Amino acid sequence: MNNTKQLEKQINKECKIGNVKNAIELCQIGLQQDPTNADLHMRLGDLYLAWHLDISNSCQYIDEAITEYQRASETYLDSAEVYFKIGQAHYFKGDLDKAINYFDTALDKDPKMSKAYYMLAETNTKKARFYDAILNAKKSIKTKPFRNSSAHYLLSNLYSVSSVQSLKLKLKSKWEYILSLLTLPYDMRAIKNVCQSLSYLRFIPTWIKGIWLANSKGVEDAIQVYIDAIDKAPGFVPFYGLLGDVYCSLGRFEDAITEYKMAIWLDCLNIQAYRHLAYAYEELGDYDNAIEIYEKLVKIMPNMPDVHSNMANILFVKGDIDGAIAHFQTAITLNPKKEWTSVVNQTLGFIYQETKQDLDAAITSYQSAYLQTPKDIDIYVNLGSAFYDKEDFNNALAVYRNALDLQPKNAQIHCNLGFLYWSNGNVDEAIKEYELAIEYNPDYDIALNNLGVIYLDDLGHVKKAISYFEKAIACNANYALALFNLARAISITGDKIEAAKLYQSAQNINYVTNEMDPQEIIDKINALFE
Repeated sequence: MNNTKQLEKQINKECKIGNVKNAIELCQIGLQQDPTNADLHMRLGDLYLAWHLDISNSCQYIDEAITEYQRASETYLDSAEVYFKIGQAHYFKGDLDKAINYFDTALDKDPKMSKAYYMLAETNTKKARFYDAILNAKKSIKTKPFRNSSAHYLLSNLYSVSSVQSLKLKLKSKWEYILSLLTLPYDMRAIKNVCQSLSYLRFIPTWIKGIWLANSKGVEDAIQVYIDAIDKAPGFVPFYGLLGDVYCSLGRFEDAITEYKMAIWLDCLNIQAYRHLAYAYEELGDYDNAIEIYEKLVKIMPNMPDVHSNMANILFVKGDIDGAIAHFQTAITLNPKKEWTSVVNQTLGFIYQETKQDLDAAITSYQSAYLQTPKDIDIYVNLGSAFYDKEDFNNALAVYRNALDLQPKNAQIHCNLGFLYWSNGNVDEAIKEYELAIEYNPDYDIALNNLGVIYLDDLGHVKKAISYFEKAIACNANYALALFNLARAISITGDKIEAAKLYQSAQNINYVTNEMDPQEIIDKINALFE
């Protein structure tokens, strides 16, 4: 007994001076003399776990900690404490499901074990089960109301990240934070966490140096600084995010993904790391994983409109039109800013118009955008286009005229009006509008081409048409339709060889631009020499 007490004193002495390695060696010596000493196995497990969690230690001792706790459990079969410690070790190892099982077992042995509820809350947070996390954090506080700063702080963070557009959650977050401060002096676990956070201050010079190098184009040097820092302090979360950002700037997205994942593993409420991780997946074209990350963000922050908007964009790219519409509508409902919501409404209108062919829904979306930003000229262009597609020419005309009240010299509006008049057989008004479009934008290739078509097909002025087609091509050498129309005009003059060359040029460009039906070009080429 005296030997055991003496050994315990020596172990405590080594721990106080921070010499964990010597303390471990003393435990191992004691266990050589008494291999069945469950208390020594438990203590050795604690030392291994502490050494594993030291942010300045790059070695892994979590398996050794688990082994020692399990040996202790062979003696303490009904001990809630030993099951809690095994669960905690599995949590830090990343075996979250095993951790939950051991925490549940600990609570079966001791239903009032506050720290087991708290660790269940932390584990559920890592698994993105935020409702369960909040529930267990509250249970932890209930079993130990005045000595639970850690649980109050966790609740504060959980409420904070999901408090967008919710005053109630913001107030809850603030209140839990105040409670965490008030109960801090009575919670040793929280005090240790605060001390550890303060110890991070020594990394600020390294942090600043890395940022300075990255911004002054010493990117490779910045990478090395962050890698060296992580080797020295593998538990310091910000370095992983910074390293991931540098990798992204170099296009090394797979390396960036590894760093962001590590940042999230160490801090599962690291919203910035989630956002950057989703971006990296998008840049790689890995939309499935990007969607998975956004789904997690939606769980964490259900009221964040840009998350829903980003999710909608990816779903649209993947062809899930209904899913995209649903998330765009959610983003619009959250309505953070008028300008932002207007853009989302216009995007939604485009999807309805071009993909769903639901013109009424498109018009409604564009009109909603108009209510948000009535001076945005793009809305008039889109709304007029939707009315035109619906063959509601009077409303289309009214929209374009209203747009000209805002910007009387807007070339695109004049061009659209020209097309509208032309479609309704009013050639004279169409010519006037196209001429105004060209006056306000001399390089407007579409207006030049369309005016050429009017002179060619409606008025029969071939030479004038040719001059407009040539001007359109001078503005845009890859304008397949203008080349096609110029070929048509040239063929009327009788120069079939030149027309054939132009048709061939149009065909080559059209392979890339897909402006028109390829068969139409082939038919024209064949007709030249029949």
